Amino acid sequence: MEPVYRPAEDSYLLLRHVERLVRGDVLDMGTGSGVQAVAAAQKGKVYTVTAVDLNPAALIEAEKRGRASGVLGKMRFIQGDLFTGVEGAYDWIVFNPPYLPSEGQPDDASWAGGETGYETIARFLEEAPRHLREGGGILMVYSSLTCLGEKVFRGYEVEVLEETHLFYETLTCVRLTPS
Repeated sequence: MEPVYRPAEDSYLLLRHVERLVRGDVLDMGTGSGVQAVAAAQKGKVYTVTAVDLNPAALIEAEKRGRASGVLGKMRFIQGDLFTGVEGAYDWIVFNPPYLPSEGQPDDASWAGGETGYETIARFLEEAPRHLREGGGILMVYSSLTCLGEKVFRGYEVEVLEETHLFYETLTCVRLTPS
């Protein structure tokens, strides 16, 4: 079984904006340990949180976290690759994607984003608008190590919310709105 992505600097960067912005119905794509999903579910202005992950161990951990936090009743869990099995539309989609470049087959899908690092992000951004309600938004983080070009965000208005500078990379949290 694949390891579950543990909260790190990127998780906490995204978390600050999840706590500040999300409301309504929330989709936490690639939930990992469930940190974002549980934080969203704890907000009074959030009605439901759907947590999606390819890794069944991640969903088990996210469910345990939700139960321990007393918000399991607002949460549901889907095992799938990105939007596979996801139906309906959401007010917010939260995504801490696998964004680091990796050669060949990814060693760990929780961090390996493909050869350039943005393959998973590109697939996500292509499908996401179909799952957003009018006026909805996406919160996402990525690294300066990811070879993101402007074309990846084509079709979106991009607002940089915060950057965190580490000694080897810069992490960026963005709010994306389909244009």
